[in-house]
Amino acid sequence: MSQKSPREPVVVRTRSELAGARQRLTGTVAVVMTMGALHDGHLALLRAARAANDHVLATIFVNPLQFGPNEDFDRYPRTFEADLEVCRGAGVDVVFAPSTAEMYPDGEPEVRVNPGPLGERLEGASRPGFFHGVLTVVLKLMHLVRPDRAYFGEKDYQQLTLVRRMVRDLDLPVEVVGVPTVREPDGLALSSRNRYLSPPERESALTLSRALHAGQAAAARGRGPDGVLAAARACFDEAGDSVKLDYLVLTDPGLRPVADGYRGPARLLVAAWVGTTRLIDNAPVEIA
Repeated sequence: MSQKSPREPVVVRTRSELAGARQRLTGTVAVVMTMGALHDGHLALLRAARAANDHVLATIFVNPLQFGPNEDFDRYPRTFEADLEVCRGAGVDVVFAPSTAEMYPDGEPEVRVNPGPLGERLEGASRPGFFHGVLTVVLKLMHLVRPDRAYFGEKDYQQLTLVRRMVRDLDLPVEVVGVPTVREPDGLALSSRNRYLSPPERESALTLSRALHAGQAAAARGRGPDGVLAAARACFDEAGDSVKLDYLVLTDPGLRPVADGYRGPARLLVAAWVGTTRLIDNAPVEIA
């Protein structure tokens, strides 16, 4: 479909308002779920949704279920007017921006989506309960919005993988579409958390994308999984104390661990602390 001209999104705050707005949308409806603080990565999702569907609905909701006891829910940036301008420029039809009480009218839900073993690894190990919160709100929003397609960024690759699995396992009539990571010109993956970085930390944060590039280059030279990981890990060794590595792993596309001798498509994933800011990134790797 051709790119549509900018329009004024309809902003809805309640379930009943959302139901009314959704009923007026005909043809294919895409949803882009966000926590606000929109950047060019979110814009890429909105544009991809706009290009392939009749209507786009964006959600803006800072989900408290995703925040652990040591993560500051109140600190998360809330920039609704700027977010609305991004949605306007991307041709979004409806913005659903509920309150916490609207999403969870009976308080935090006692019944939540269990992400299974994959949800306890990587991000799930570093942030216990995180994916329970993510999948619970995604499932609720899919029921409320009733989209034909849902767009998620590959930067949060584990989240994308789990959402796809939930949709398959629970027979949800939604097509999940992954959109490639958007990066700054120097390679840093766009993230709402980048605004927390000081100028020296911003430079140190480039270690993550350098490590991914080094791993990809090693694979292109014919190195196996161990060689790919060694090349990527060397970048963190060079960075010293300015970056604290949380995890660096190589998996198959479904996030199953791979051993040396594996051949085929793979995913290199990394998480690290830069100062008090935790960043994640990943990249595809082809092991020949």
